Amino acid sequence: MEYAEEKKEFLQKLKKFADTLADRIECGGKWTIRGFIDVFQNIYTISNDTKVVSKILELHLFPYFMSFADDVGYSIELATYQNWYPDLTFISKTDPKIKFAVDLKTTYRDEEYPGFCNGFTLGSHGEYFTDRQSTKNIQYPYDQYSGHFCLGIIYTRTALDNKAETRTYSMEELQEIPSVIGNFLFFAEEKWRIASDKGGSGNTANIGSIQKIEDILQGNGVFAKAGEELFDDYWSNFGIIQVLKKGKRKPLSSFMEYLEYRGLPVSLNNPKATKRKAE
Repeated sequence: MEYAEEKKEFLQKLKKFADTLADRIECGGKWTIRGFIDVFQNIYTISNDTKVVSKILELHLFPYFMSFADDVGYSIELATYQNWYPDLTFISKTDPKIKFAVDLKTTYRDEEYPGFCNGFTLGSHGEYFTDRQSTKNIQYPYDQYSGHFCLGIIYTRTALDNKAETRTYSMEELQEIPSVIGNFLFFAEEKWRIASDKGGSGNTANIGSIQKIEDILQGNGVFAKAGEELFDDYWSNFGIIQVLKKGKRKPLSSFMEYLEYRGLPVSLNNPKATKRKAE
């Protein structure tokens, strides 16, 4: 792969950077963001809705990303539109041909299943993924990126009563405002290493992640034994290739089916990572 050494070096630095972030945004295990303020200095609490939390976390962290990029010799280009991939494009200042895609992903711990999180999506497996020269919904064609990474944030949601969520606070009461999330865990990994073989959300063409936190941190996804090339081929053909199942043809929907269809060793599957919940 072109720029393989640069990719390896960038990931190492991104991982070290991720390890520093929790200390920058939490105090005593709680998020330092407590609400938003108007010109009359009224403070309104935020909800722990995942979309709200994700956007505010992104804004909170962006100055640190800018500083990190400068330190490692890259500039950052934001996605032109909200639904474009990736969130951040890192471009080398010495060689602009070197680009890395970094998507920011947040999810919360699943309190019913200790050791698991709710999972997240890892980008589309639609047109820009199957046609690596396409510019649809992507900042640069997929093949122009030398690496595709996820910087993830796993947190614990705080249970709040309705009164706390709807109350307005003054500046003097700042320390009394409850934190909606905390206990942050940051990680950085190549997205194929933490991918599952299932879709990530509803009817959209998104790649889903594995959910066991230990496996996420170790990059032990469904494709960990198989490699990025088979990850690419599987997701490019997800729901397209027809396989024979119990005498009937159905769209490809699991990596085991894919391996059997391609005549590849089933040992390349990582069955531990396919388990969505603890048994």
